[in-house]
Amino acid sequence: MAEYFKTFLKTANHLLKIESDEYAIKAISFVKELEEPSDIQPEILLKAQKELQKYFDGDLKEFSLKLEPEGTDFQKKVWALLYKIPFGKTWTYAEMANKLGDPKVIRAAASANGKNPVAIVIPCHRVIGTNGSLTGYAGGLENKRYLLDLENRVANGVMELF
Repeated sequence: MAEYFKTFLKTANHLLKIESDEYAIKAISFVKELEEPSDIQPEILLKAQKELQKYFDGDLKEFSLKLEPEGTDFQKKVWALLYKIPFGKTWTYAEMANKLGDPKVIRAAASANGKNPVAIVIPCHRVIGTNGSLTGYAGGLENKRYLLDLENRVANGVMELF
């Protein structure tokens, strides 16, 4: 098994744990406590820190990170589809299932969405309930709301400080 490395990004409102092997990002997650980062920091971890900081600053809409999340083939198919949701836009779970080619996979797609190990970069936060409600987010609904609000402000050119 490949060795994994970790680092953290602390913003004004969030603490993110970023994990990788030597070449690709494996996971990004919201955490409550800072841990000891890895002694070795591969370039991909440093790049992820920089890109995520730019995202939170409102200066980045598209990530250029190599991703290799671990999951089933179906999960990876869902995550690849999530990656295509445009910045500042949202899809419903029903739209996601339809884009997968089968409206009946809505629950399986929602489950795969919830197991996305690469928060923010694979934008599972951009999937909302059919009625427009903010439903389920592994990083917490307050973080989902924050990310959607941030993207909406950036997409509309309104980056007030708060």
